[in-house]
Parts: sequence; structure tokens; C-alpha cells
Amino acid sequence: MTAAFQASLLALDEELAIGPLGDTVRRTHLAHGAWIDLRPGWLAGADELYERLAETVPWHAERRHMYDRVVDVPRLLKFYDEHETLPHPVLDEARRALDLHYGDELGEPFRTAGLCFYRDGRDSVAWHGDTIGRGSTEDTMVAILSVGDPRSLLLRPRGGGSSIRHDLGHGDLIVMGGSCQRTWEHAIPKTSRPAGPRISIQFRPRGVR
Repeated sequence: MTAAFQASLLALDEELAIGPLGDTVRRTHLAHGAWIDLRPGWLAGADELYERLAETVPWHAERRHMYDRVVDVPRLLKFYDEHETLPHPVLDEARRALDLHYGDELGEPFRTAGLCFYRDGRDSVAWHGDTIGRGSTEDTMVAILSVGDPRSLLLRPRGGGSSIRHDLGHGDLIVMGGSCQRTWEHAIPKTSRPAGPRISIQFRPRGVR
């Protein structure tokens, strides 16, 4: 059963709007040329966007081969390619703001948006890097906007090591850049603690999955 969504008390009566980036972004340099940027509460009124996406996005479940069997992917998914209309105008605004802030450093615009719906603490994503396509050989960026209840995103060096944890939700932004997709891994682990639903929106450049 999916846990009930708990709106943020700080988000009550907030108008849905993207905030500034600039010097509000906090960068942390990791090992091996990787880095992450954090911008808590980048999207004001994020709970409204969560409700709209949860109700209107054509979510679908996937099944994938794992070892010798086919298993359910423990989250719902929707991918918007670069020529598809995003499900809410504020996501177009978010992508434009990311392009303006990161364009010179990235050298290209963000093109696609992948959405994941974590319905409760049983939904998760295992340790991985976005290395399908150019991310396996080139430095790139993946920008993740989180709406809904916070869930823990963990990062660790590829091959193992101590992990870094960030609880993301209610309009928080994290950007993984440099060599992060090749030299680090990230995950949303399952949790037995009460966890409400969360949606992540991952903006990527062309050819990065």
C-alpha cells in the first residue's frame, strides 16, 4: 500500500515557482574529478507539482532481466525525449534555468527528462551511474529535482567505499557533475521506516541515460 503524501508545512500557500540559482547553489567536490551541487527548496510550491505529476503523468511499470529471472522494477517510470512536451510548464522553466546556469560549464543544453515515482519505502533504485551512452566515457551532468516526501539519495565511489547521504524532496535540487557518473554511484535504498511518495525529475543532455 502506498503511504499517504504529507505536504510540507513550509510549502503551504506558496506559489509554484522556480527560485534563483547563482550563489544559492552549494558545490561539494568529490574524489576523481566528480562534484555535486545542492540547492535546497529550489522549487517553491513543490507539493502542488507533486500532486499534478502523480495524477496526470502516464506512469508505467517495467520488468527487467536480473541474473536468471525477470523482476519488477521497484518504481514507476516515464521518460520524456527531447521532442516530447513535458507534463507541466514549470519543468520547461526549470530546464531553461538549468541551461542558463550550467550552459557554459556543461557546453550543451539539457535535453531530456526522466521521471521516477517512488510510491513508498519499498520502491528503490540500486547502486548505479548513468553510463548508458556518453556518460560512460565523458564528463557530463545530471540534474535531479525532487518533489514529494524526502527520500535518502546515497553516493559512494564506484567499487565501494563510504557513502554520502542527502535527503531530497519538497523542491530540492541536486546536480551530479564532472566524472560523477563514471567514478561514483548513487542509489535510493529501500527503507522500513515510514516513507511517503516522492517523484524525481532527472534532466540530462542528449545521449546520456
